[in-house]
Amino acid sequence: MKYYIVAFYRSSAPSLTYACKDHLSIGRVVSVPLKNTFKEAIVVEEVSKPEFETAEIASVSDNFYTHEQIEIAKFISEYYFSSLSEALSLFIPFKLSSVTEFPSKSIEEKGLPKLSEMQQKAYDQLLNKEKALLFGVTGSGKTEIFISIMAQMLVEGKTSIFLMPEISLTPQMEKRLKVYFGESVAMWHSKLTKKKKASILEGIESGEIRIVAGARSALFVPLSNLGLIIVDEEHDDSYKAMTRPRYHARDVAVLMGSKLGAKVVLASATPSMSSYYKYDVIKLDKPYIETEKKYTFISGDRINNTMLDAIDTHYKAGDQSLLFLPTRGNFKYLYCESCGKTHLCPFCSVGMALHRKHRHLKCHYCNYTEPIRDTCTHCGHSPLKSERMGTVEAIEVISEAVEGIQIEQFDKDSITTAKKLKEALQRFESGESQLLLGTQMLSKGHDYANITLSIIMGLDYILGLADYRARERAMSLLFQIAGRSGRAKAAQIIVQTGDPEFFQTYLADYELFIKDELAFLEMAEYPPFASLARILIAHKDETKASKITLDTVTKLKAFEEVEIVGHGKAPVEKIANKFRFHILLRAKQRVPLLKALHRVDRREIEIDFDPVDFA
Repeated sequence: MKYYIVAFYRSSAPSLTYACKDHLSIGRVVSVPLKNTFKEAIVVEEVSKPEFETAEIASVSDNFYTHEQIEIAKFISEYYFSSLSEALSLFIPFKLSSVTEFPSKSIEEKGLPKLSEMQQKAYDQLLNKEKALLFGVTGSGKTEIFISIMAQMLVEGKTSIFLMPEISLTPQMEKRLKVYFGESVAMWHSKLTKKKKASILEGIESGEIRIVAGARSALFVPLSNLGLIIVDEEHDDSYKAMTRPRYHARDVAVLMGSKLGAKVVLASATPSMSSYYKYDVIKLDKPYIETEKKYTFISGDRINNTMLDAIDTHYKAGDQSLLFLPTRGNFKYLYCESCGKTHLCPFCSVGMALHRKHRHLKCHYCNYTEPIRDTCTHCGHSPLKSERMGTVEAIEVISEAVEGIQIEQFDKDSITTAKKLKEALQRFESGESQLLLGTQMLSKGHDYANITLSIIMGLDYILGLADYRARERAMSLLFQIAGRSGRAKAAQIIVQTGDPEFFQTYLADYELFIKDELAFLEMAEYPPFASLARILIAHKDETKASKITLDTVTKLKAFEEVEIVGHGKAPVEKIANKFRFHILLRAKQRVPLLKALHRVDRREIEIDFDPVDFA
């Protein structure tokens, strides 16, 4: 009899020891009895016979995790403070029958995109580096370079992963990749049905599918002989998981590249400070088609006549427009003019968003809904007022002012399925709708030649966030949204802000902003010149949550190299009826911070290492 420690699939439960008559390799997926049921588990270690009695492994499947998958999962588990099982559950196991060697598969030269001299130079440089940052202005043709490198991987008998920050990008990218790679490419993301995922995995196992593109979960598909990982829009916070394990897909991609001997290409028009600082930079300075962009800066916080006139002009000229604002729903809050109180969710300490179309108020944290109110719950004053315009109200205002315009609402309230996403983008691409109006989803790399107007609202709200990256986030957003227009012809960019001087300084050169911002971050001792971690405490009993926070702070004070930047109630004090506290930590070096966090009692706290969200 042999004995094995197994980790339970998708569980934070402790690993247990089981017996088996047969020899099992580490990483094998098995079924084991637990209480009155059977659980799927992964063999993680062979051990000598324990002193206690053990149950037997019930069955052994054809699925297995490779040595490299287990090594990477161990890193994720230790660095991002999750169980090994939770980290392994990110990966999809290989099958014993999977193809591991691929014959060379070339694409005819005439079938590949023709690279300009600047693109060819960048392509050659990327082929000679194990990892690098492709810093290319919007419209400089980064996708053509990606396609050329993926084609080279096929020639070498290797596979590729192409990451995008949002599934909103997948329909357009799928179309472009299929032109060159046909059935060799598959799109992978969370909105796929079980049946579709099973079909893609069959294609990967048979060797028919050699390129997988999609959101961050695509990083963990079981591709053999991986030669390339591309992380497009690498600056985007969507690559950071907000539930345990709180991994950052960009950083895990770099680790995977080094473990598997695969090239890693990070790419962005507005690269993150850390990537620019850490990696070799290859630049694409000019757009593929150079067009004139005229910037207009206006004040205010609502849609005004300058915007409406511009939308009307571009609509009548047969062109398309794009409008960004940071809030979905009708308004962010309802508030009382008499007592100044905001109408809050009863379970979370946040204002409830008005959704007039559905005739309800909704909490965007716990999804609690209630009928629209007109009377203040604190003082009884009526009516309640609203703050900050949302997408639905913006659509109403524009529809009333610009007769006949068809508007595509592009936010998480309207784009709820992959089908709705595809249909919305098809309508816009065909010219059936003339204005794409939405939130952050708009900034993610959409490429439509007919957009000649970008309107950007809410930058001052982003600049005012309690986040050391607020300036970077606002500047990046401006460049990304402005970059969606003027791809083929001259464009107008309207920016609503009370601080035009800040943005105007860097309009011609994002790299100048990066250099200035890095100098500020170094002086202020923030990443990439220091490491941050955030501890989150949530409990139904506020006194208990406070005590856990203070006990954790006391323990952390023993670690001299770790600075407690601050602690107390979280900016959002309550979510889903749980009181929330947090502790922000900083250290000049990463290792002392990790060591300190591994020594505190982690049973009732959540640790977010390298956090990107401070709310």
